[in-house]
Amino acid sequence: MDGVGEQSRDGPLRLTDITADRSMSSVPDYYAGKNILITGATGFMGKVLVEKLLRSCPEVKALYILVRPKAGQSMQQRVSDMMKCKLFDRVREDDPDFHQKIIPISSELTQPGLAISPEDVEKLSGCINIVFHCAATIRFDEPLKHALQLNVIATQQLLSLAQQMQHLQAFIHISTAYANCNRKHIDEVIYPPPVEPKKLIDSLEWMDEGIVRDITPRLIGDRPNTYTYTKALAEYVVQQEQGKLSIGIIRPSIVGASWQEPFPGWIDNFNGPSGVFIAAGKGILRTMRANNDAVADLIPVDVVINLTLAAGWYTAVHKPKTALVYNCTTGGINPFHWGEIEHHVMSSFKRNPLEQAFRRPNANITSNYLMYQYWILVSHKFPAFIYDLFLRLSGQKPQMMRIFNRLHKAIGLLEYFSSQDWEWNSDNMSMLMGQLTPEDRKTFNFDVRQLNWPVYIENYCIGTKKYVLNEDMSDIPAARQHLRKLRNIRYTFNTLLVVFIWRVFIARSQMARNIWYFVVSLCFKFLSYFRASSSLTK
Repeated sequence: MDGVGEQSRDGPLRLTDITADRSMSSVPDYYAGKNILITGATGFMGKVLVEKLLRSCPEVKALYILVRPKAGQSMQQRVSDMMKCKLFDRVREDDPDFHQKIIPISSELTQPGLAISPEDVEKLSGCINIVFHCAATIRFDEPLKHALQLNVIATQQLLSLAQQMQHLQAFIHISTAYANCNRKHIDEVIYPPPVEPKKLIDSLEWMDEGIVRDITPRLIGDRPNTYTYTKALAEYVVQQEQGKLSIGIIRPSIVGASWQEPFPGWIDNFNGPSGVFIAAGKGILRTMRANNDAVADLIPVDVVINLTLAAGWYTAVHKPKTALVYNCTTGGINPFHWGEIEHHVMSSFKRNPLEQAFRRPNANITSNYLMYQYWILVSHKFPAFIYDLFLRLSGQKPQMMRIFNRLHKAIGLLEYFSSQDWEWNSDNMSMLMGQLTPEDRKTFNFDVRQLNWPVYIENYCIGTKKYVLNEDMSDIPAARQHLRKLRNIRYTFNTLLVVFIWRVFIARSQMARNIWYFVVSLCFKFLSYFRASSSLTK
């Protein structure tokens, strides 16, 4: 074999050296034969991570996933249901027995030691090579004590477990680009925490929920919610272990539907922009307070996962002395604005409408508070009141006002992120891309410069229809017919409203009557002219 007998600077070059070098340079080759622990594997990003590993690193040995048994559903049932998901269709075609590589471990993040049995702790300590920590609560309005338990204390306990792992090569923590959203320019560094995590945990331990709720605004300070606050604390907790573990931290911005893999537009939840898009497509959401010119820092989920796997490889192979942070964002590289998103979402849902829409998709974005309140009243609350009144009169339970109240709460939580801009440094992301082979850059593509936003938004909207609402694309003609029906109802209602206003409130004066008759006669003349022109063309 060429080169086997050649001399290197350190002596004879051996076949094992060549094999090792090859495994170090290729991401799939590195993951071959590795045992991986994944937290949050049944969540949105976790599922995509599991699927990508199985599909693009087919020689991976085993994926150990921490799973919380739910009431009425065993751990095995949860994993079985996850693997039946359409997301795994491509993996299923390549390897029908892929499920044998997935090993569930019973765990509960809110319990001491993550509620992992001593037998499982021993098993994991003896075999795990890489940890991907994806689990977190992503609720913006999570009570502080619970958010602290899930995002900070659970991370501490996982780090303690990681230190017992004899063959661990990398610990990758999924954070958020908004952990430091109280800053306008965010570098790829871990900033000092707003408070020492241990002191906060010890202080809150004896307090009841009421006291914690009262002091939460003062604790989180200039951060908008408990999510960003506790994720900042978790980064600091992870950083404290960089002398003992090889650590990488991924900071994605607003994670949305897939861009390319395993197929465009895959999404399985109402979180973040997905719920807003669906509400707009259904005609429920008609206005949103945001800055049209602000950058909407959406990041496709497959971009985040590709970067995560590449970072896992780099961290394990190169073993950086300090934890490397990767700002996984689009705003500074390929910006797209909220006004542009609104335009493309509306256009997409008019071409590919959702079934049984409440009204035609026609949302608008405004940054003006008074205009926003006006549209809320006119386009949300008034129609909801009329619809609920109709339901009451027909003997049904009113529901629309309740739906709108929930919607207003949801978009209110997003308002902070849709009304301003941030600048993220992405040097580490660029560095990592340069470390990959040309083949790996294609397989684990996280180059967002290639992202075509209009096409992505179109696929995103179609994805909400197909995968979240489980609507059949063959029913689009019927959905379009329903939109035409809604348009006709709207035109009829508006016409009757104008007639009512003129006849009741304005037509009492002679001048108003004269204007009324003039407008009506003008309309008749226009119709007569149109009819005559049509007959002449025939």
